[in-house]
Parts: sequence; structure tokens; C-alpha cells
Amino acid sequence: MAKCQSELFFDIEQQICERKHNVLNCAQIDKFQPPLPVWPLADGQESLCPNGEIECGSGECLPRELFCDNNVDCADGSDENICTPDNDPNRADVCDPRKCLWSEGCFCSVDGTRIPGDLNPEQTPQMITITFTGAINDRNFRIFQDIFKDTTKHKGNDCTPKGTFFISHAFTNYSAVQELHRVGHEISVSSITNNQNRTYWSQLDSAGYESEMDGARVIIEQFANISANEVLGLRVPRQRVGGNQQFKMMVDWGFLYDSSISAPMGRLPLWPYTLMHRMPHKCLGTDQNCPSRNFTVWEMVVNELDRRDDVKFDEVLTGCHYVDQCANLVSPKQFRSFLDNNLDRHFRTNRAPFGLHFTSGYFETRKNFLKEFVSWVADVAQRGDFYFVTMQQVINWMEAPTEIAAINNFQEWKGKCEVKGLPYCSLPSPCPKKVSRLFPEEEEMFLYTCMECPSTYPWLHDPYGSGGFFSFNENF
Repeated sequence: MAKCQSELFFDIEQQICERKHNVLNCAQIDKFQPPLPVWPLADGQESLCPNGEIECGSGECLPRELFCDNNVDCADGSDENICTPDNDPNRADVCDPRKCLWSEGCFCSVDGTRIPGDLNPEQTPQMITITFTGAINDRNFRIFQDIFKDTTKHKGNDCTPKGTFFISHAFTNYSAVQELHRVGHEISVSSITNNQNRTYWSQLDSAGYESEMDGARVIIEQFANISANEVLGLRVPRQRVGGNQQFKMMVDWGFLYDSSISAPMGRLPLWPYTLMHRMPHKCLGTDQNCPSRNFTVWEMVVNELDRRDDVKFDEVLTGCHYVDQCANLVSPKQFRSFLDNNLDRHFRTNRAPFGLHFTSGYFETRKNFLKEFVSWVADVAQRGDFYFVTMQQVINWMEAPTEIAAINNFQEWKGKCEVKGLPYCSLPSPCPKKVSRLFPEEEEMFLYTCMECPSTYPWLHDPYGSGGFFSFNENF
């Protein structure tokens, strides 16, 4: 049973403790139960259908391949109501290391905890991924410059720490995005609309995900001058997952990895894995739509963070996956202890990448936390076995596991060490555009860019801002 501190309430959808005004499902007990087919069969139960067919809840028999294909075929729709990683009749196989070959771009382990290359923990660099999700603006851009100072260097390879930014479009300053990329940070996408309706993302089809995510990538290429083939990752807003439709789109449009799926706290933290086999952990979250089929995509899984003040003596509390959700952190000293405790858990076990995931505005209202975090990053970088790297750099290392002793010559990391060139422009154009139908509270929207201004504010189905197509949904 989940246990929250006093004055906190348990959100059954996000599976975290939150303040009362943020929890809208406390009293939610009974939910509508959709019709189900006769599947999976119970022990000793015989199917009334011919081989290769499954009985719908409404009685008819249909071929197995019609189940969970995103098309309703049963009269009662039951063929699309069992599409979880454990129940989908056409689900991916569990991990078989003998069939999951590095040469084919596959990595898995039965429980998700195996170190790539079967290295010993002592030989494995402790990678740390700092990610920010949301819009990039003048306020938080200065904060990011403070965190990732060019005077902070890793003791192990003399490179500066790098982060990953999952960009949502509205209110983003694309000249700032361009500068973050120039100095070696990774730019990924988190949609155009940043729709806050959770069911929107759970139910969106592959064409919708293409418009949201590849459209966001087009905007970044057009207005931050970053090649689309460098923008390879995505994170779905609101910690929702789009199931097979999301990952089908990712394969079709050449995305390398997703970082939307959360994993529960286990004996050991999890390493990233490819989705060519079944997920090595349960699908976390109420009504979460995790992928059930196999896809040639990496999952940069979000491990649960331990938010207890004293991990040896405090009672068990539900963890959090994004630092913003750790509502019990109120003082800089407590924040520092939280960082050290969670880093220590990874470093002293299997050295799975340690993820610290923030919204882009987290430190804007926590200046005392920012000072502590800047100090912590500098201190950890000087310890020798710790490396602040991007998501793509984690994958680079996993594809070619390299011991700490040789990490100084690991070219996939060294390539980002030296910052080349100068900022593209010192005075970006604000490109003011009338967008009253998009955001009624905003008379004008500014799109800061060093590139040529668009004809209209770029949006869903019109990422170039040409004005040739306009779509508006009041829920965005």
C-alpha cells in the first residue's frame, strides 16, 4: 500500500505523492470496465475457436493478428482492450540474450539490470543524465548556462558536463536552443502543443504523433538550424506513453529513443534497453499505455528516485521519477542529501545511468536549490569516475562498452569536448506574430530565432509557419 507523508495525497494515475490541489483522483475507486475477449485462457480452459483465432467478448472468433492492431474488429470492441505488454496476443517475446545481438542493435537483460559488455561495476563509468523538459526562454537559458559552466570539467576526460533538453514549442526561444546545441548539449523534442490532457497522449494515433513530434523536429531544424538527423529523442508530456502507435511512428520517422516510460523502484536500478523484446519491468501508472510489440527503438527508462531523508532509518515512502514531483524537498541541505543518496545507490550497485529529470522552469522558483545544484555538479565531476553525459552519449557507450581506464580516448564523448565556432547571432529576431486563436491570453507570440522569420506562428500541421494550413484545438 502506498504511503505518503502528512499533508500529501496519493495520485493513483501518476503513482506519486502530491499536494492535495494537484490530485484529482483521490476518490476514484470504481471505473468503467471495458468488454474483454476470452484471453488469456485460464489453466485447463479450452478455446471454442479454431487454432489461431480468439473469441471476442461478443462471441465471434477472429484471427489472432487482428487483436491489438488499433482497429476495432470485434462487435464489442474487445479486441483492442487487452493490449498490455503482458496480455497482447501478439506481444514481444521476453528477453533472450542469445537472440538479442549487439550486431543487430539489440540490448536487453531478463530483469533490466545487466551491465553492457558484462563489465564489473568497478570498470564501469557512472553516467549521469541531467534532462530538462519544456520551453526554453531567456530566464531558464541563463540558469542552464550556470549549471553547465565551461569551467567545470570531468576529472576523468577533461570534458565539460552535458545535458539533454526535450523542447516543447510554445514560448521557446530558438536562438537559445541553437546556442545550447552549439556548446554540445543534446536537443530532443517534447511535442508542439504540450497538451496537458493525459488521455490525448494515451489515445493519439501514429499520424498524430508524427504531427506532434516530427513536426517539433521540423520547427527545431527550421528555426534553430539543427539538422533533423541530430534530433533523435523524444519525451511525451505528462509522463504519458502512446503505446504501439507512438513507437510505430518513431520507427517510421527515424527516432532513436524514447524517454517517457517510468520504472518502479527495484533491488537495482535499470539500464536503458531496446524494445526489440518485452519491457523488463511492469508498466507503471494507472491507465498507462505501454508498448506491447517489438520496435527497433531504445527506451531511456526513467528510474524511480528515493526521496527519503535517511535511506537507512526512514520509513518507506513512495518515490518520484521527476525531481519536480519530490514535494518533500524544502531545504538546500535536504536537496543535496537527496542527490547524494540517489547517486550513491547507482554507483554502489550496477552503475546504471543516474537520471535527474526536471521541468525547464524548475530552478526559476528555487534559487537556493540552484546554488546547491551548481555546486554539486562541480563536486561530482571532480571525483573521477562520474560523467554528466547526454542520452545519445549513453547509447554510444552502451553500443561500445569502454572501461573507465580507457574512457579518456572514447571518441563518441571526446567529440563533444571542444566547443567550436561562435554564437550564430547576438541579436535574434523576435518575429512577433498574432496568434489570438491559439492562446487567447496572448496578444502576440514571439518566436526568437537567428533564422528567417516565418509568415505565421508555426503550429501543428504547419511547422514551417507558412500559413498554408491552420489547426486549432481549444484544449491545447
